[in-house]
Amino acid sequence: MASLHAIARKLVTKGKGILAADESEGTIAKRFALIGLPVTLESRRDYREMLFRSTDAMTNYISGVILTEETLEQKARDGTPFHELLNAADVIPGIKVDRGAFEMPGSRDEKITEGLDGLRQRLAHYAKLGAGFAKWRGVIAISSYAPSRNGIRANAHVLARYAMYCQEAGIVPVVEPEVLADGEPGDHSIQRCEEVTGETLEAVFKELRLAGVDLGGMLLKPNMVTPGIRSRDRVSVAEVAKRTVDKLRSFVPAAVPGIAFLSGGQSDEEATAHLSAMNQIEDLPWALTFSYGRALQTQALVAWGGEDANVGVAQAAFTHRARMNALASLGQWKPELDLAA
Repeated sequence: MASLHAIARKLVTKGKGILAADESEGTIAKRFALIGLPVTLESRRDYREMLFRSTDAMTNYISGVILTEETLEQKARDGTPFHELLNAADVIPGIKVDRGAFEMPGSRDEKITEGLDGLRQRLAHYAKLGAGFAKWRGVIAISSYAPSRNGIRANAHVLARYAMYCQEAGIVPVVEPEVLADGEPGDHSIQRCEEVTGETLEAVFKELRLAGVDLGGMLLKPNMVTPGIRSRDRVSVAEVAKRTVDKLRSFVPAAVPGIAFLSGGQSDEEATAHLSAMNQIEDLPWALTFSYGRALQTQALVAWGGEDANVGVAQAAFTHRARMNALASLGQWKPELDLAA
């Protein structure tokens, strides 16, 4: 348990955050479509190698990287295993272990995340490969009839079982209950998001306690409290920060060492601004940082375009975004810094 606590604290080191590079083949295909790049084993390898060899970003602003099974065992063009590249930068390799969200029987458009079968054995294998932490995502959609109490409870229970298996294997669980901002119809108010986020966090920590999970050896990866992406609501950065922190104070024990937010459909700068505003609130009992995928990678992906000649420019774009979010994790980001860049 002492090792789990140390890893969890290192992942939320001041001024650093987590890079989510665990996109499924379907998700990365959508991103590559933006630059007209076919999805192949080599193109996925080259893209991730470009990120992992961004020495400035990885050394100074990134504490951990969430990988897929493919990437955890993958090698760079020169034969160097990716996990060795990360270790050289003092970055902790992590692994996405869920098998995706599927329709939940007996529900209306709600989903349950699967992947518990065989998880104990897989985690033992991932630990041997050097994974220090894992991630499991549960999705909670908002509509006129969802989420149901059963939908929230079922996902909370699965998250707790996953976390228990991780700690048994000596791996820090990152628990990700995501209240979707970009689900259908996605027109809900910030008040509705706040309500559902509170219900979800309450259920998740109830199940974690019942399962005997050591809260000091885990991290939480939640959504921020925002309106749906198709909502007519226009809210300030300060309101998002206050509502989010208020819900966290109500339901997240101080024993949890850190909270690493997902970006959840926000623009790059919105995700950064909201994180920075939260870190300007006084007397936070946990470290607040980022665990972003798209909000860290989009500018780099577009700059790269699949071309070796663009690697340097792409790495500079990635480093800039990582630095902006690192400043946000300290409450020191300012919009002028992005405008200047």
